[in-house]
Amino acid sequence: MTKRQESARLKRAGTAADKVELAVTGLSCANCALNVEKALRKRPGVLEANVNLATAKATVLYDPAIVSRTDLVQAIRAAGYGVAAVAAGPGAQADEDYRELRGSVIWGGILAVVIFLGSMRHWFPWMPGLLQNFFVLWALATPVQFYLGARFYRAAWSALKHGTANMNTLVAVGTSAAYFFSVAATVLPGFFREAAKKAGSAQLGPQVYFDTSAVIIVLILFGRMLEARAKGKTSDAIRRLMGLRPRTARVVDAGGERDVPIEEVRPGDVLVVRPGEKVPVDGVIVEGRSSIDESMITGESLPVDKGPGQEVVGATLNKWGTFRFRAVRVGEDTALARIIRLVEEAQGSKAPIQRLADAIASRFVPAVIVIAVLTFLGWVLFGPEPRLVFALLNFVAVLIIACPCAMGLATPTAIMVGTGRGAERGILIRSGESLETVHKVDTFVFDKTGTLTNGRPEVTDVLAAPWIDQATLMALAASVENGSEHPLGQAVVRRAKAESAEIAAAADFRALEGLGVEGVTGGRRVVVGSARLLEAAGIDVSGSAPAAERLAAEGKTVACVAIDGRLAGLFALADTLKPNAREAIDRLRRAGLGVVMLTGDNAQTARALAAAAGIEDVRAEVLPGDKAAVIRGLQAEGRRVAMVGDGINDAPALAQADVGLALGTGTDVAMASADITLISGDLEKVVAAVELSRRTIRTIRQNLFWAFVYNVVGIPLAAGALYPFFGVLLNPMIASAAMALSSVSVVTNSLRLRRAKI
Repeated sequence: MTKRQESARLKRAGTAADKVELAVTGLSCANCALNVEKALRKRPGVLEANVNLATAKATVLYDPAIVSRTDLVQAIRAAGYGVAAVAAGPGAQADEDYRELRGSVIWGGILAVVIFLGSMRHWFPWMPGLLQNFFVLWALATPVQFYLGARFYRAAWSALKHGTANMNTLVAVGTSAAYFFSVAATVLPGFFREAAKKAGSAQLGPQVYFDTSAVIIVLILFGRMLEARAKGKTSDAIRRLMGLRPRTARVVDAGGERDVPIEEVRPGDVLVVRPGEKVPVDGVIVEGRSSIDESMITGESLPVDKGPGQEVVGATLNKWGTFRFRAVRVGEDTALARIIRLVEEAQGSKAPIQRLADAIASRFVPAVIVIAVLTFLGWVLFGPEPRLVFALLNFVAVLIIACPCAMGLATPTAIMVGTGRGAERGILIRSGESLETVHKVDTFVFDKTGTLTNGRPEVTDVLAAPWIDQATLMALAASVENGSEHPLGQAVVRRAKAESAEIAAAADFRALEGLGVEGVTGGRRVVVGSARLLEAAGIDVSGSAPAAERLAAEGKTVACVAIDGRLAGLFALADTLKPNAREAIDRLRRAGLGVVMLTGDNAQTARALAAAAGIEDVRAEVLPGDKAAVIRGLQAEGRRVAMVGDGINDAPALAQADVGLALGTGTDVAMASADITLISGDLEKVVAAVELSRRTIRTIRQNLFWAFVYNVVGIPLAAGALYPFFGVLLNPMIASAAMALSSVSVVTNSLRLRRAKI
């Protein structure tokens, strides 16, 4: 049964596949990751397996009815790798590896330097004669070769048992060749002297290369140490997010207030937060007001004022007020926990561009071994004297310089840093594939209500009759509307408060369903509603007809205001554009991207708002269920489409699009259907997501280019391609240093994304 058939069977049976994340030990190159993936995928019941070299984690999707977690662990161990008992936190494994490698590099480096100085007696004649003795050098080199180098032998043997080869194979074979050649020269010096005498060349006399094998091992470990340190930095984003979690919460119960561990908070508990404290969990304010710094969630620097009935998010910082709130989501259900989970999944995923590196890496090591053997034979058969020495050195240099570490790290490190940087800016990217796809998009489709607009009506125009001033008109209308729960009435009240109008109490208040409201305030009877309501009350509204028609043509809702039986003015209300919507749309268009607005509103209203946003392509009067069909239509035209939405009715369209971007201010359903979640409703984040994707993919391409170029150029140099023309050979020690630095350069280039301005 194929993996696709297994997946289909699960769906038919209604069985949910399980996902597990395993911390794999012993990974050192791209081939190692591929070997583990192959071992896992061979197991029946495994639907998908992905191993990330940068995080050293295997993510496995499997059918628990066929295969267990224990079976997966056994598959990894059978492939020659280990599984950590408990998955370490973000960067923790890298930190542990760094400390271990640092110790090995320090004492191994001391031995390597001593061996090097003793071996180069023609350069350092002042070294004690004891250190120039071959047997002493052999004794110093042996612990480096077989204690520090044991990891290479173990991994190479495991790979050999499974018919594969990896970087460890190259290191083990190359350094062993130098080491055992030197042992032979130490134990059988007469053989080499006799060969030199017969050939008439002193160069064929006994020579040792203990320094070569020792320095190579230490340099490779030094490179891995730098990689481990850099890998730890790539996880800083998650580590900082985890560090934001409060450890305690102050619960209010019958006994008063008491501090409890955050793990003991349950939904429904009432908690109190004082100034300067972090909100412990997600919930809704029941008493008090405050200003809350939500920058760690939204990326926005300005605090947000909150009051009763409004939601608060765990780990955000309370600035000045004291309030009580009821816990709604706790533990792994909080917004912060979900963000961390999304970022971890994204950092552990692969982008499609990595398939090229994987395909090359799977064939790379066997090809390198063949090239190294041919190099050895070529120098032995056709090289100048001393042929065996030249053949050995070039053989080792080819094996060492060809290690495909940089190739394996090129993609995952960039994805880790890119998704981490996105999380810091309030852009949650579900996977590496989503991150890569965004930069390929050529058309952005925006839902109107709640996405381009604020999602609620606002007063846009106030037209007062000649006999009354605007401030008085606004104050009287708001005093009556203050008793209404209708969105249009609340919009009038918000506008009045924004203009510091005095809102008084209203007597004899009546809400007339579908028509408007009326009441008495300040001794004056005020009616606010449709023209039909005023006409029914015998009030002449004919004088306002031209202005009302003009406002209606702009897609606005018109409300009439009458005071003491006389028309006093008009209010125009509309769902207004978000403050930065026009700027965001303009930036997308300047980048050469098409922009489409999708709405269920009538064409006239839709065109008016689209014009204000700078959008020319408008799809109006689209039913909620038809939004996905519009996306399919655009895709049928050959476009790559990104959908930006926030509501439940946007979920099918978000899923249909090549990339779905959901505003975090919307529903959980929309966010679950999207590839990217923008935690705030700021549309600038859409542009930032595009820029982040482009920069990340650019970084990956740079990494892959230099990794490929390094090997394409390095292998011929190591094989001695320049020797016939310039007499230049690549010393194996230089090759090992170059190999280590190539991996470090790839990781360092990826880390530049942490400073990207998006």
